[in-house]
Amino acid sequence: MKNFNRVLRLALRYRLTFLLVTLSALGVAVLWGGNIGAVYPIVKVALGGQSLQEWVVDEIAAAERNAAELTVRIGDLRSQLDDVPQEQRWRIERDMHLARSRLDAERKAEATYRGVKPYIDAYLPNGPFQTVVLIIALLLAGTVFKGVFQIANTVFVHRLAELTTLDLRKLFYRRTLRMDVAAFGEGGTADLMSRFTHDMQQVAEGLIVLFGKVIREPLKMAACLIGAALISWRLLVLSMLIAPIAAMLIRWLAKTLKRANRRAMEEMAQLYTTLDETFRGITIVKAFTNERRERLRFHRRSKEYFRRAMRIAMYDSLTRPLTEVLGIITISIALLAGAWLVLANETHLMGIRMSDRPLSLAALALFYGLLAGAADPIRKFSDVLTRLQRAMAASDRIYDRLDREPLVTDPPRPVPCMRHQRDLVFDQVDFGYQPDHPVLREINLTIPFGSTLAIVGPNGCGKSTLAKMIPRLHDPTGGDVRLDGASLRDLRLRDLRRQIGVVTQETLLFDDTVLSNIRYGAPDATTEEVVAAARRAHAHQFIVEELPEGYDTVVGPGGNRLSGGQRQRITLARAILRDPSILILDEATSQIDLQSEREIQAALEEFVRDRTAVIVTHRLAVLALADQVVVMEAGRIVDTGRHDELLARCALYRRLHQLEFHAPADTDDDQSRAA
Repeated sequence: MKNFNRVLRLALRYRLTFLLVTLSALGVAVLWGGNIGAVYPIVKVALGGQSLQEWVVDEIAAAERNAAELTVRIGDLRSQLDDVPQEQRWRIERDMHLARSRLDAERKAEATYRGVKPYIDAYLPNGPFQTVVLIIALLLAGTVFKGVFQIANTVFVHRLAELTTLDLRKLFYRRTLRMDVAAFGEGGTADLMSRFTHDMQQVAEGLIVLFGKVIREPLKMAACLIGAALISWRLLVLSMLIAPIAAMLIRWLAKTLKRANRRAMEEMAQLYTTLDETFRGITIVKAFTNERRERLRFHRRSKEYFRRAMRIAMYDSLTRPLTEVLGIITISIALLAGAWLVLANETHLMGIRMSDRPLSLAALALFYGLLAGAADPIRKFSDVLTRLQRAMAASDRIYDRLDREPLVTDPPRPVPCMRHQRDLVFDQVDFGYQPDHPVLREINLTIPFGSTLAIVGPNGCGKSTLAKMIPRLHDPTGGDVRLDGASLRDLRLRDLRRQIGVVTQETLLFDDTVLSNIRYGAPDATTEEVVAAARRAHAHQFIVEELPEGYDTVVGPGGNRLSGGQRQRITLARAILRDPSILILDEATSQIDLQSEREIQAALEEFVRDRTAVIVTHRLAVLALADQVVVMEAGRIVDTGRHDELLARCALYRRLHQLEFHAPADTDDDQSRAA
């Protein structure tokens, strides 16, 4: 509930829309009760063969007659006080008290009827049929206006819910983008997508129910209950004795539904994960003919979600019968008590006053009509509980991610970050994604400005993690990384990352034009600057000659309309356009053809001049660019030097070199040793 309250605080910022929701709901409620109230004049007056003028005269006369009879009765009871024993006087005093109460009620009724009589005489029709026509016309007008208010209420409710969900979605997206790279691997992107889509939809539906039915239906119910209370509030209280039991049952059901909905949402997130893994790896699935296995895995996930959904359906099925039974019990109590009061012409039930004056049949019919009118909103509440609990469970899942704080943050007082010109230093750097599983250990490394460093080593030795320390995608758990003497932790992230260009093995392009994808590295760049960057990346020629619309060609999701080499050259152009002082290449040429590799190497030979370049690779062509090569194993640096020096003295480097560039027959022993 706490997290759903936070969603409500977002909604209540739209005060005008919330006010319009409330006013339109109030209009629906008033007209709902007013339409039911038309029962009384129809039953009592029009169908009784009287005009309203005749009815009010009869009511005044009846009140006067009843008052006179009660005055006589009070006098008789007072005279009896002197003739009865002391122990019986309390009965007579009680009867006198009841008679005085009745007398006060009759006098008030007479005064009320006399007060409205001039208006009835002046403005209302004289005949019974004309009275029916007027009441029916008012009833139709009330229904039309109620429909107008209902339409307005629905529109304003959806506006408020969608505006709130829009804000929540943007807040969630903004906070997610602030999180560390490691945070995206904890639950996977499928879990995030589940929260962005399915959970957000549940929150939106919960808000629609809350600002729609939860405001409108209680107001309708209140209008009917107020009308019933005006007839006999004591009889209404007697009818509502079942309410505390209903509240306890509904509270239990609400807690159970919330737990069940949260588990169902977790299963839905697992379904998203299964779909994401299968569709992204569809080539592997088909290549290994594992369609049946994936169907079985999806079946198990779907079956588990089905069980959760059926449990929710079972609890949900209890809601409507529960509300209907409780409503029938309420009306049954009112029927029994009211029928006895009318038939016996009494105002008391078992010594407890139920009304000031005896209820007429018409008044009791109106009382039952208003109770039925109050029961209809209760019946409509049958699906409210499920949707609200679903929205609360979804809010918990969303704010569970929203409340996380990134580990990599800006410093309170950042140091000015000038353009890199001296050195990049790793000083006793340790790092681990988990405390007991270190990835980097005691890394000591100095990279002078303008030099090119290549990092090589077996898979999983920490090469990419070391490179990710430079743009602070991770912070060391021990030691420090310094840029021109300043700790990276003391620099503003935006200022640091503006100096860095990154090209990774996974060439991510957006479903946009080539121009926009290159300009992603520098959004304010002109078209001429984009073209110049593409020329330096050896991408301009294929863009203008091979792509149907040149720079305006849409590359498709992930750049799937381009070859691997084309995608890589566009991402290199993106990094070049940024004009970084530090260039990071993380296996940037590991999955492209030889021709593309040569073109990228030619581009890099020119571009890395007067810049610091860090290259994670095992390709000889790229190693030729390096001023020094760092060899890593098990998270440690085992040697540093030039390519020919390492070949001469470093056994691990030799094995890696032979595995990459020698024929399999010549390197069987080396491969087995490296494995």
